Amino acid sequence: MKKSLLLFPLMLALRLSAQNAQQIHQKAILIDTHNDVISNELITGADLGKRQSEGNFDLVRAKEGGLDAQIFSIWCGESYGKGAAFAFANREIDSLYALIKRNPDKIALVRNTKELKKAVAGKKLAALIGVEGGHMIEDRMDYIDSLAKRGMRYLTLTWNNSTSWATSARDEVTKKDSLKHLGLTDYGKQIVKHLNELGVMVDVSHVGERTFYDVLATTTKPVIASHSCAYSIDPFRRNLKDDQLKALAKNGGVVCINFYSGFVDSTYTPKVLKFLALHKTELDSLTKVYHDVDLANIRINAMYKVESDKLRPPLELLIKHIDYIVKLIGVDYVGIGSDFDGAESYPLGLDSVADYPKITGELLKLGYSQKDIDKILGGNVMRVLAANTGK
Repeated sequence: MKKSLLLFPLMLALRLSAQNAQQIHQKAILIDTHNDVISNELITGADLGKRQSEGNFDLVRAKEGGLDAQIFSIWCGESYGKGAAFAFANREIDSLYALIKRNPDKIALVRNTKELKKAVAGKKLAALIGVEGGHMIEDRMDYIDSLAKRGMRYLTLTWNNSTSWATSARDEVTKKDSLKHLGLTDYGKQIVKHLNELGVMVDVSHVGERTFYDVLATTTKPVIASHSCAYSIDPFRRNLKDDQLKALAKNGGVVCINFYSGFVDSTYTPKVLKFLALHKTELDSLTKVYHDVDLANIRINAMYKVESDKLRPPLELLIKHIDYIVKLIGVDYVGIGSDFDGAESYPLGLDSVADYPKITGELLKLGYSQKDIDKILGGNVMRVLAANTGK
């Protein structure tokens, strides 16, 4: 009896804390700056207007997770070269347009913060477009204009592969001695300036360190790192080093934290390589089906979920990335860029867009105020979007 009496105040406090977290979460405008579900939809044919049993995103779970705005990634791998990449980008945009047309009461295409807020007020998911990989413009400035007219709000200058005008993080680390150039070429700088003129955010996730600093020396507007983490916690080449984070803050930009286990946990990659080796035959077959090893990895992890779940880092480690960067450069420069549907593994507890409230709960535990949480969940991204579009 005495034990029950002692536990009651604790249980009540926990319940009130959970209710408080949910209220704060629902009041905030939550913007996720990177989701790859459109690329997957072309393969699976999933109706994202309905709840899905696989994958990380659909409009039903987005509503449950309090997601207000999603920047959908338009992506294709480096195997799509000139004559194919731009066409594929437009095919994916067509797919997003079709999703919006099928669900006009649930989702709307927006291009700026004014339209975003209008969609949220109308209880619709605000959909924005991010093109992931400069190879999709095929070295043509008019293709940038075309994508911008269709709604492109950021261009990720490189994916893992470099372009003729910008070098990627992967290539600057693994192919540095064989690259024809490092960083931005003169044409690359022209592209950055043109994006500034169009009001399209320059995305520095995936770019090499040399390219990163060339961008900051060229741009006249704040940039976005749409899905990156802290190198000091997980020294993977795709993450941002402390000096890069400080430079980004000086630029007035925002780094949006990636949920992918490999960028969150430094011990993950060796473990997942062993896991994939055990299923190499099936992985090779799936790679032929999906024409991409990353998409095949996602499928293998879903097929062997009990095994793959054992490799996932705790949610607290993701929160550590957020907290580390906030303490390093300030709360005004951090956002959320999940990379949902673009990777095979995320921290335990983050299985879909329905799980965003857990992040709010963890930040509250660390003492973050509602004002600061509002900034992290979406306020900072809105500031950068407005600084680029002018509204």
